Amino acid sequence: MIAAVNSNHFSPQEYFDWEERQQERYEYFDGEVYAMAGGSLTHARIGVNVTTLLQSHTLGSGCITYNSDAKVGISQKGPFTYPDVSVSCDDRDRTAQQFIQFPCIIVEVLSPSTEAYDRGGKFKLYRQLTSLQEYILVSSETQFVEVFRRQPSGSWEFTTYGEGNSIVIESIGLTVAVEEFYQNVILIPPVKPE
Repeated sequence: MIAAVNSNHFSPQEYFDWEERQQERYEYFDGEVYAMAGGSLTHARIGVNVTTLLQSHTLGSGCITYNSDAKVGISQKGPFTYPDVSVSCDDRDRTAQQFIQFPCIIVEVLSPSTEAYDRGGKFKLYRQLTSLQEYILVSSETQFVEVFRRQPSGSWEFTTYGEGNSIVIESIGLTVAVEEFYQNVILIPPVKPE
């Protein structure tokens, strides 16, 4: 996400109408719209891999997997965000036209420019979704996946998975090797300053 692009304050419906006429995608927070930053090819490939794996697993289950073109609404009035991947098993999202509101899984592929926001502010927003069971962060620099799982008490359990591990996604009953998230991806570690 980058700086607000419009000095007007939009209502949610004005935002939907305005965004429909734009070439880029915009997130919506408290009446303001923010342009979505473009991702790297590595980011895009990991996103496709995760979407494909989740879609293949949920076919015929009543759950729907969405890619990064699907908005998630924290409420009917926003904020509205674009996660990299989301899964909803809630019938109310099956007929949604502008955004889903009841995902059980949200996945963000981390980029250096958005990592702090994905870990902090965005996760704070997503925790308001009572349907959300797992929030998954996927590194785009190393084979490393973090899963935050909602516990019956409402607290969040944190589990990490690295190369050679299998990721457990409990809400849809999927266990998948970390390497499958990184198929056909060449990871180039960032250059560290001397």
